[in-house]
Amino acid sequence: MARFEGFEDIESWKKAYAVTVQIYKLTEAGEFSRDFGLRDQIRRASVSIMANIAEGYGRKSNTEFANFLNIARGSSHEAQSHLHIALGLGYLKREDFDELYNSLAEISRLTLGLAKYLRGHQKK
Repeated sequence: MARFEGFEDIESWKKAYAVTVQIYKLTEAGEFSRDFGLRDQIRRASVSIMANIAEGYGRKSNTEFANFLNIARGSSHEAQSHLHIALGLGYLKREDFDELYNSLAEISRLTLGLAKYLRGHQKK
């Protein structure tokens, strides 16, 4: 298995943490803060990325870890989809959308790469 001292050492987890903090800050003000459904959904999706990376790290095999990374990847795409809605409704500035969208795309690439690596190294 890839060697990490803890899930906090995983680059995709670090980036997911930063995105989640940014999403929480952007959704706590203005119209976004009053759209409870979208606000809560995008927050849950971003937290899910971090949580699944951490949970997968704690599993017993590389295969299980890779499966959780795939779930995290799905959550990153879910968050990207919610960003489109927020942009369309005028809740986000284009710059914030672009920054978050690109960060989520990078997280998706990182989790996919790590999952592929782990599947090639089945033992933990």
